[in-house]
Amino acid sequence: MKRHERMNALLELLGERGRVDVEEAATALEVSAATMRRDMDALAEQQLLTRTRGGAVLSSVAYDLPIRYKHAHRSAEKEAVAQAAAKLVDRGDVVGLSGGTTTTAIARALATRPDFAEAGPQPHLTIVTNSLNIANELAVRPQIKIVLTGGVAHSRSFELVGPFSELVLQQISIDIAFIGANGMDPVMGATVHDEAEARVNRLMAERARRAVVVADSSKIGERCFARVGGTDVFDTFITDASAKESTRREFADRGLRVVTARPPASERV
Repeated sequence: MKRHERMNALLELLGERGRVDVEEAATALEVSAATMRRDMDALAEQQLLTRTRGGAVLSSVAYDLPIRYKHAHRSAEKEAVAQAAAKLVDRGDVVGLSGGTTTTAIARALATRPDFAEAGPQPHLTIVTNSLNIANELAVRPQIKIVLTGGVAHSRSFELVGPFSELVLQQISIDIAFIGANGMDPVMGATVHDEAEARVNRLMAERARRAVVVADSSKIGERCFARVGGTDVFDTFITDASAKESTRREFADRGLRVVTARPPASERV
């Protein structure tokens, strides 16, 4: 396991347990205690965790991992979801993308679709996003028009939120919006950690003719602090094939069309 993958795994472990000691983390990640101490010290310098005597706890501000530490987590599942989402987009569409690693994967899938990359006098696709990293990646694509909402940036999610974001979204119409979630529950619907992000994400979904929740199966059953919405704003939920059939059926019974994304045959175990 490479160092950045190991540090990502350590942060995920902390996210699940809230506190770990050096020996416990070293055993879980199959490294030496000395290596684990160095990793903890490095993450403490970045204020992503707080060192304790013999271990570490989550930083008081680390309610959500920065995107740069999350990109490798469940990457195959996110890519499968992204490819399934990209198939729902037609040439000429206005597409809304919230922030997050899954929606970033969707942005990349759209950017590399051959029919969107063809040379022409006009853009083949318009992307509306409140995500700084998505806008940064797509800005170099001349055949994709980028509309960035504006707002106040969150340092961890790279999302723009607040009244400036809402003002832009209230003035536009979107064909299809893909909204990421930190939790997806049959009763609560899509939830995220931050109420400001929830508000912008919901507004983006409401401005779309069709709103789609995208989340890998690890998010199913999780309930986070702020609700984005359920069938009151979304009609489709795209997740990966690891989601239990009974759970997918529960979402479907509540009125959501569930799309099960499967990785290409070459990537299956």
